[in-house]
Amino acid sequence: MVQLRTDQNVVKKGAPMTPTRRILLNAAVAAVYAVLTVGLAPLSYGPVQVRISECLTLLAYNNKNYLPGLILGCCIANFGSPLGIADILVGTAATALAVCIMSGLHNLYAASFVPVVVNGVIIGLELYGLGLIPADLIFPTMVYIGAGELISVSLIGIGLYRLLLQNPVVKSYLQDRSANK
Repeated sequence: MVQLRTDQNVVKKGAPMTPTRRILLNAAVAAVYAVLTVGLAPLSYGPVQVRISECLTLLAYNNKNYLPGLILGCCIANFGSPLGIADILVGTAATALAVCIMSGLHNLYAASFVPVVVNGVIIGLELYGLGLIPADLIFPTMVYIGAGELISVSLIGIGLYRLLLQNPVVKSYLQDRSANK
């Protein structure tokens, strides 16, 4: 087993994630996602949105263990949405679909575009279905939502992800411990 040393800590790369650790890490991910979304509410909700919390979806790219935390965090965050139950259900389903697709990809850049497309289309249709935008604004709204995702995930998210990978301890948490890709 490979060990990475950082100061006085020893992180065992490849060690299996225990159920307790998985629950705790997912709770932390859900909490961070929800706090970032609700705390930055003016940016997080509406036809033009940049959910900074969406950069966390890149956790799904390398480690399927984080799927529950990402989905739960989105669900909790959507309780603060002005769209109510519709956003809790539809928005959470969109994020669930995006992170599940991302977890099966092997290219970081391709994975970062999944929420751009999925959330752009689904949230755009949600806003139209709720009567918040007219039919002629469906496509522009999808583009605006996608642009916000592009900023959050593909620009901020990838930059942050690459920065975090430089720290061996953080890298050990980001990497999938249950299976090699």
